[in-house]
Amino acid sequence: MQVHVVKSKIHRVKVTGADLNYIGSITIDEDLMEAANIIEGEKVQIVNNNNGERLETYVIPGTRNSGEITLNGAAARKVAKGDILILIAYAIMDFEEAKSFKPSLVFPDEETNLLT
Repeated sequence: MQVHVVKSKIHRVKVTGADLNYIGSITIDEDLMEAANIIEGEKVQIVNNNNGERLETYVIPGTRNSGEITLNGAAARKVAKGDILILIAYAIMDFEEAKSFKPSLVFPDEETNLLT
């Protein structure tokens, strides 16, 4: 049996931008991506703590050490600058492997989105 488990989580980051006219995706500071073990193009779930919205999109890297968290395309309508998000990536793995798997959890500074 295989199960879906949390692989990566960036907990409580602040939206720095929303670009409705972009093709789509979420732009994430590359430092945060690396710390959370998230790669370019990976699907992530976005949970908006301010309004309860949940959506999925794919990741594109943002400028390193910028704190950028920008929702692009239609997803831009689901957030406002300053909203607090939780970003989650999942993996599918064997049930036994999942029992001992440890996800990459990142808790950046809530004001700057930077790693402390």
